[in-house]
Amino acid sequence: MKKTIAAIYTGKGLADPLQAVINRTLPDWRLISIIDDQIIGEVKEAGSPTPEIYQRLISYYKAAEAMGADVILNTCSSVGDVVYEGRKQVQVPIVRIDEAMARKAVSESSVIGVVATLRSTLDPTMRLLQIEAEKLGKTVTPVDGLADGAYQALVDGKPELHDECIAKTVMALAEKVDCILLAQGSMARMEQKLGQMVSIPVYASPQLCLNAIRDEYDKE
Repeated sequence: MKKTIAAIYTGKGLADPLQAVINRTLPDWRLISIIDDQIIGEVKEAGSPTPEIYQRLISYYKAAEAMGADVILNTCSSVGDVVYEGRKQVQVPIVRIDEAMARKAVSESSVIGVVATLRSTLDPTMRLLQIEAEKLGKTVTPVDGLADGAYQALVDGKPELHDECIAKTVMALAEKVDCILLAQGSMARMEQKLGQMVSIPVYASPQLCLNAIRDEYDKE
C-alpha cells in the first residue's frame, strides 16, 4: 500500500514546483495537497500567524490525518512555528519544510545568512536556527538578509526585479557569513544560480526536506 504525504500550502506559488520535487523524490507515495491561499496575505498583514491562522492550519493538519496521511508537510516557513502546536494535536508526523535545511546549516556553519522577501518569513527561520543549534549544543549567529523590495516587485509583476533584489542581498551577505539559507521554498529555483555567484554554500529547503522525509519515513 502506498504511503501518503499531505502538503499544506498557504499560497499557490510553491504548489507546482514542490509537487515536482515530491514526485521525483517520493515517486511511490500518494500526494494530498491542501491549499489556503489567503493565509500568506493575512500573515504578511498581521506580521505573524494570528490565533485564527493557528486554528485553521491545525484544522488542516487534522484533516490530513483523517485522510490517511503518513507525513504532513508544512510548506510555508512564515507559519513554521504553528507546527509545534500541531504536533501536540495530531499523531501523524508534521515536518517543517525548512527543518532539514536549518539542521544542515547549523551542523556545518556558525554564522548563517538568512535571505527572505518577507519579515514574516525571516524571523521564524532565524528562530528555527537557534532551536536546531540548541539540539546540537552549538552556538550560531543568524544574520538578517531581508531583500527589501523583492516581494513588492513580484506583486507588481516584475519577476526580474524580484530576482535582482534577492541576488543583491545574497552578494552583500556572502561577505559576512559562512553559508546562506533561502528562507522561502519558492526561492529554490534560484539556488543554483546564486550558488554560482558566491563562494559559500547556498541552501534552499524543498529538496533537503524531501530527502529527509524519504530517509526517515520511506521504509517498508
